[in-house]
Amino acid sequence: MHPVEMIYNVLCLAVPFSVAILLAALGENFNQRAGIFNLGCDGIMCVGAFLGFMVPYSIKAGALLPYGNVLGVLAAMTGGALLGLLFALVTVTFRASQGIAGIGLQMLGWGLSGTLFRHFVGGVTGVEGIHVYAIPGLSRLPFLGGVLFSHTPLAYLAFLMVPISWFLLYKTPWGLKVRAVGTHPRAADTMGINVDLTRYQALMLGGAMAGMAGSYLALCQAKMFSDDLVAGRGFIAVALVYFGRWSPLGIMGGALLFSIAQSFQLSMQVWGIKFPYEFAVMLPYVLVIVVLALARKARQLGPTDLGKPYNREMRF
Repeated sequence: MHPVEMIYNVLCLAVPFSVAILLAALGENFNQRAGIFNLGCDGIMCVGAFLGFMVPYSIKAGALLPYGNVLGVLAAMTGGALLGLLFALVTVTFRASQGIAGIGLQMLGWGLSGTLFRHFVGGVTGVEGIHVYAIPGLSRLPFLGGVLFSHTPLAYLAFLMVPISWFLLYKTPWGLKVRAVGTHPRAADTMGINVDLTRYQALMLGGAMAGMAGSYLALCQAKMFSDDLVAGRGFIAVALVYFGRWSPLGIMGGALLFSIAQSFQLSMQVWGIKFPYEFAVMLPYVLVIVVLALARKARQLGPTDLGKPYNREMRF
């Protein structure tokens, strides 16, 4: 196989692979910018994947049939937002440990989605899902057409969310509040910003985006649901926020880098390269660990009050 063709095949796989991680990481970025570290992102993605699958699966006929996939995505986002609200109640209002609460939310989401799936569906079954929409004209471009312009609408929306997230964080009053409560919540409170409300809003938005990420896996990639569908992508998304230095553009770069490594290990097996399968599967995750280990100064760029509960009654 020609090297250009090999690169083309890897990139064509990498872009759709990056979508779910990108959406979840952009949502997690809002959480962390507000000072909340949400390790439950993976569980929210599980619930989003189940709801995204279950709605079109349940609509067999009727007027809602053409809108089944859209309703599935909306249901996933709603479920994600509600789980974000639950996490906000536990960590913001009750000031529980964010790490422990996040692990609890992950286990809740994974267990709840699997249990409901076995109760209402029972076995592995598929849905029609969301089809690829090739952008007229642009999809015919040599090389770039297949890589960038032949994907599902959710994939285009995911990359569109990169500039939208940047605009929300840096060009709107709400984004200024989010960054303020994550950097110096007491000063923000003194200026009249409702710290708890802002963190609630950020967590609900982050949850909705994680739910959308889960629905992408169920409706666009697998077109089915299973217990291991998310496969730890939520934890990778949390790490990519740190890797991307809390910048939407950096997060997109990290998501693409991880996905290129993932698609490369799959392509190695197709090309028949003699390399231990287990090590090839480990490659994307090892890459993330190595990059995070080398980015020692990145923490200085993040929210200074990340992971710390805020209590206005305590002065020191």
